[in-house]
Amino acid sequence: MSKVCDITGKKTLFGNKVSHANNKSRRKFYPNLQKKKFYIQEKDCWIKLKLCTSVIRTINKHGISHILKKSNKSLLKKII
Repeated sequence: MSKVCDITGKKTLFGNKVSHANNKSRRKFYPNLQKKKFYIQEKDCWIKLKLCTSVIRTINKHGISHILKKSNKSLLKKII
């Protein structure tokens, strides 16, 4: 199960953990992903998506159909 947002493509980033003594070691920054179901009225169906929380906030503001029109075409194939 990959940690990638279905719409934006956000994924794990890498960086350094820096101690007070300025020692550096590698660490990972994970996106805040949540599984969510959405109902699409045009298709009369439910879809499950793995989204970052920033996209969920945008969907609450504009609606799922607005976001799907702007997103990549591979996601639309998943719905059909």
